Amino acid sequence: MVKGKNTAGLDLPLPTSPVGVTKSELAYQAMRDGIVNGLLQAGDRLPSTRVLSQRWGVGRGTLESVFERLQLEGYITRKVGSGSRVSATIPDRYLKAVSTAQTTVTRHKEPAMVEAAPVSVRKHYQAQVGVPFVARLASPLLISPAEWAAHLQRAMAAMQPEQMCSVEPQGAWVLREQIAKYLRNHRGIDCLADQILITNGIRHSIDLLARCVVKPGDHVCVEDPGYPAVHHIFEQAGANLLYGPIDQDGLNLGGISNEIECRIAYVTPAHQSPLGVIMSATRRMTLLDWAQRNNTWIIEDDYDSEFNYQSAPLPALKSIDTMNRVVYCGSFNQALFSNLRLGYMLAPPALQRKVLDLWHTVGRSVGVSEQLGLAAFMQGPAFLRHLRRSRQEYQTLRDIVLETLRAEAGTLSH
Repeated sequence: MVKGKNTAGLDLPLPTSPVGVTKSELAYQAMRDGIVNGLLQAGDRLPSTRVLSQRWGVGRGTLESVFERLQLEGYITRKVGSGSRVSATIPDRYLKAVSTAQTTVTRHKEPAMVEAAPVSVRKHYQAQVGVPFVARLASPLLISPAEWAAHLQRAMAAMQPEQMCSVEPQGAWVLREQIAKYLRNHRGIDCLADQILITNGIRHSIDLLARCVVKPGDHVCVEDPGYPAVHHIFEQAGANLLYGPIDQDGLNLGGISNEIECRIAYVTPAHQSPLGVIMSATRRMTLLDWAQRNNTWIIEDDYDSEFNYQSAPLPALKSIDTMNRVVYCGSFNQALFSNLRLGYMLAPPALQRKVLDLWHTVGRSVGVSEQLGLAAFMQGPAFLRHLRRSRQEYQTLRDIVLETLRAEAGTLSH
């Protein structure tokens, strides 16, 4: 195959449209899957939007937005005069992997390399409503207590007597159904309600995983810079932290020795915390391939993907996890209000059973009324309407900050 001459994209079929899926999403999935599955390879030139428009019966404007999305995620590059080319490099082992494959590796008692931990500051700053530059606290002004109370009251009125005394071990079924539907439609994750475990937030999910997976002395890879609270959770579990630097493409595993067995890699691929980098497609594939070869679990912290201001929210790393190595963790505490204390976890079956056993032992900490209230909030248009309102508000605030910084930077330069 001659690089630059390939037009394999012409042979990519546009999938049959399920109910509720737009042509834009179908075109995106067809092209992304072609790259992920190796039908389109790094350096291959893609057909023009005009050619694809004629073949697929999709408007050129729609395809332009699809190409822009693929470029933003790092799957393709676009240059005026030379067209669009695949830029994501997919490891051969990833292409050959079976979704249920498990790789056994030898545990090294004496690691060949020990990463020096950067100096960490243990000082904590309390988030406060009305204080600027606090990104981790949802604005309580965007959802009124009366609006939330109405959904909560409706859910409580419909509650069955048996629900007051017992609830499904993984959480209320009606809520898990709504979360699974949301993940399928908005995060690209093919999942069902019985795969979801309700927790009280992402840190709670990670703590459960750490206690199930990490033994004293095990290595855990974290981002540098990263989320200090999560680093502390792993340290409390007895882990030795390996710090993977963040560059323009996300987590760089180049400094992690292959001689070290790493039990967990923790990442924030959709919006790296705190630098805001989006992990490129190549890095995502490299991470999945590395995790498969080293029998490592990946924890994907998807803490604020609802608030991407450049395009539609990027698909989750879990959505391309054909090897079942990713544990997906999400929360409603930032999307709605911080004291809601409701999150969820989507783990591979082998890990889910361990976490559920521990969950039974320590006792569930999420009340059924909050779960049913949130399910009622998600069943109608209220939840998505709230996300749109919040996204607009936060983008306005972000733009004010950026405009002020640009203005002040110009003043200082003079």
